[in-house]
Amino acid sequence: MPVSEEAFAPVALATVPQEPRQTDFQLVRVKSTWCRIKKGEDLSDCEDKITLSEAKIGECISESGISWTIEAPIYFCYKVVETYNILDPSNTTLLWGHITDPQQLELATSGKRKLRRFIVIDEVVDELYGSKVREYFEENNVQHKILALPTTEETKSMDLVLDILQEVQKFSIDRRTEPIIAIGGGVCLDIVGLAASLYRRRTPYIRVPTTLLSYVDASVGAKNGVNFLQCKNKLGGYTPPVASFLDRSFIQSIPRRHISNGLGEILKMALMKHKGLFDLLKSHGKYLLDTKFQSYSGSANHGDAALQTTRIAIETMLEELAPNLWEDDLDRLVDFGHLISPELEMRVLPSLMHGEAVNIDMAFMTYVAHTRGLITAEEKEQIIQCMRGLELPVWHSGCSWPLIKRALMERLKHSGGQPRMPLPTGLGVAGLALQRYSMTLAKRPWKERTSCGSGTARRCWKKSQLLSESCEPGPTVLPHAWSCSTS
Repeated sequence: MPVSEEAFAPVALATVPQEPRQTDFQLVRVKSTWCRIKKGEDLSDCEDKITLSEAKIGECISESGISWTIEAPIYFCYKVVETYNILDPSNTTLLWGHITDPQQLELATSGKRKLRRFIVIDEVVDELYGSKVREYFEENNVQHKILALPTTEETKSMDLVLDILQEVQKFSIDRRTEPIIAIGGGVCLDIVGLAASLYRRRTPYIRVPTTLLSYVDASVGAKNGVNFLQCKNKLGGYTPPVASFLDRSFIQSIPRRHISNGLGEILKMALMKHKGLFDLLKSHGKYLLDTKFQSYSGSANHGDAALQTTRIAIETMLEELAPNLWEDDLDRLVDFGHLISPELEMRVLPSLMHGEAVNIDMAFMTYVAHTRGLITAEEKEQIIQCMRGLELPVWHSGCSWPLIKRALMERLKHSGGQPRMPLPTGLGVAGLALQRYSMTLAKRPWKERTSCGSGTARRCWKKSQLLSESCEPGPTVLPHAWSCSTS
């Protein structure tokens, strides 16, 4: 039988898969053009001025094709500035205080460019301070537009953001040199922050808090947002202001309940990481409420409790926020009081303010910490008594067990399947419960008298305990805070 030619055809050898080839590049700008060079390549022969970026490009070539990995660090610099009498026309903080570059400051103050500002102000604040705000900008020869809006949790929506953006567009601001100014409480600052972050993809803005809560909380971080589908801050982002200007004189015009509301967020930082701040609140809480956080000469017995309290609260907050501005790390002590409270606050609007809902959450978690052996009975009582002294509610009829379970399940869903539950482990120290464990609630009704601004009100409490249903070990609590003392 004749042999076919195919029999003598060469047999194809099996190809050996090649290892992917990885090359890392750094980016340099020569004259006006960016180009990539291999990492570590010598640039000494280049005669032109070059700019080296912190951004990097990784290139991986494999049999299936090519892929690029981009590392582009985003840099933000923002200022948090204490000032006094910010609406005094001779105080230029509101005009130039956000500028950090000396050359830009010189250009801005040279008078060569007409000053223009777009201001969003809460309508209640406008009634109190609107005439002073208008006088301030008129005296400083600033072309301005003032937009007064009802900024409450009920109106905190994308509709209000779009209303602001329409007016911003009409005013036609320069997004590089004309920051939008927000004057009001936390809701106002959140709404304006989101609007500014959306306009031309990012327009600088300035925060001027007028409540104690926004002074120590909303004004110092990067977050902004609005409520959506009855969920608190469901839409938002992380764009810090160029500056926050803090003037405690605004706080003297807000009701006593609003002072107490802000003290809830201050107490959060005290319980999580500063025993000295806790002692200040315990000793001077009533005085701070009575004086509305104003500093008076002749208050030697109290030192300057208002100044000490606000400074420590802001410093401890910045310590926790600055390394984790975009919340890439979900293990956050500042989430104490924010596990149940978002669900509770939205459910019972408008009966609870934000700091009040946060405090109810903290009170509940204080009992959880005690039940799990993290704090002593004496420490638990000190915390609850401090809350009462600050005239904060520790329970609400809307805080039902179904609501608590729903809130905790939502927490698990959005925190990588772990509870990540900040809990006090003492006074001014805390840890994070990182293990999942089954829970059931044993409830025993009891009545407690709590002090409030209008007198003493009888309220029904349910003392709550979290008990393990299974043989799983209790939560792993990592040392994540430390005690500090005031000087």
